[in-house]
Amino acid sequence: MSSWGYRGGVEAGRSTAVRFAGGLSYGTATMQYTGDARGRLGGVPRATRSGGDPGRRGPGRAQIPCPRGASLSLTSLSVPRHPTRTAFATSAALVGFAANSILCRGGLGSGAIDAASFTAIRLASGAATLILLSRVAPGGRSIRGAGSFGSALALFAYAAAFSLAYLRLGTGVGALVLFACVQATMIAGGIRGGARPAPGEWLGLGIAMIGLCILTLPGASVPDPLGLVLMAFAGVAWGVYSLRGRGSASPLLATADNFSLAVPLALAMLAIGFASSSLHVDARGAGFALASGAVASGLGYSLWYLALPSLTATRAAVLQLSVPVIAAAGGILVLGESLSARLAIAGALILGGVGTAVLVRGRSRVGS
Repeated sequence: MSSWGYRGGVEAGRSTAVRFAGGLSYGTATMQYTGDARGRLGGVPRATRSGGDPGRRGPGRAQIPCPRGASLSLTSLSVPRHPTRTAFATSAALVGFAANSILCRGGLGSGAIDAASFTAIRLASGAATLILLSRVAPGGRSIRGAGSFGSALALFAYAAAFSLAYLRLGTGVGALVLFACVQATMIAGGIRGGARPAPGEWLGLGIAMIGLCILTLPGASVPDPLGLVLMAFAGVAWGVYSLRGRGSASPLLATADNFSLAVPLALAMLAIGFASSSLHVDARGAGFALASGAVASGLGYSLWYLALPSLTATRAAVLQLSVPVIAAAGGILVLGESLSARLAIAGALILGGVGTAVLVRGRSRVGS
């Protein structure tokens, strides 16, 4: 990860410096005048790395003017990435996200582990991996204070409901319901924050909801109702977690801290399971949970944060459409699950609807 610095405390009428620290080849920082003495907003100046060949790594500095009576704040930093590294990190992260569903269903569906043990091992191993990665990353520092208890509670609610749901649902069904509910929660959060979805977004959301209704209609192949409710709850919890973390200055550190704060909650769930004599885990089940926490969650989230600066919001959202597809394919190929007509039709409607909403949202932002 590249590091950067910003020297603040700019005096009126002076220039401010944006310092691009070691490891950054070149890049652009966007600053915002926060107001002058008359309360007006200024323009949006940009600073590009200076100090030699832009292809050469190393420190650089750019000067941009600050009008008298105004102040400057950093609003974004754009760092070009190597396309091959971005493609690898993105692909590996998406496979990791889908692997969480496959591993969870593989362990719980086979009876190799109980839901409380899976949740505790997953969160603990994920926290250990994320803490290690945050320490060894360039500019790594302590995770303390980067997260919050509210976000940790949402993370735990997601992980616990996710595990309980996969006691009852197949891999593909669970991934589709989770995905649809996460996206619906994100859209609802945007509306609550003042966003006004375009007609195309409402259309896409409506199509996705029709897909969910088809998935839950009574019939011979209807998924377990309690499992659907639990996975829907997991999706809402993950959507809340994502909304709370939006705009985080250090997403890797915040995620590591949130995982760490969620571990005591998972241990409390484990204690309840112990008291009710419902705990059981063998080596295979523990392996599934460790892989889900350390690899699919810990490494997966880290790779996603590595790739995210090179992806537009729309492209990132569209790429995530592949996660339920990968999960369903993994369930069929790895776990021997079958693909029903109901799942295929509902999946096409859910993915198509969410994809429509995401693309319309992206065009609206470009046009605004």
